[in-house]
Amino acid sequence: MAPLFSFGQELVSVNDTPAQTVGGFKMYPNPVYGEEIYITTETNGTKAIQIFDVFGEVVLTEKITTNTLNIAKLVPGVYVLQVTENKHTMTRKLVVK
Repeated sequence: MAPLFSFGQELVSVNDTPAQTVGGFKMYPNPVYGEEIYITTETNGTKAIQIFDVFGEVVLTEKITTNTLNIAKLVPGVYVLQVTENKHTMTRKLVVK
């Protein structure tokens, strides 16, 4: 099954999976002008990160134990960031300038 992306203000759905919430989820800055973004949650546990481009291709996969994600490899554009923590998944639009 090919990924299906729906771009909106904030919340983005991937495939037909209902949107879930990761408690206390915050991602900043957005849009990003540097090489790092910060992702915080209530538990700040280990997070599995996947970033998709507008074609649905995975362009970055990372596991972070801190709240900092290095995105230096990404070229300017619009992406979908998917965060999984404690079996909960959340997706957000990410703009890299």
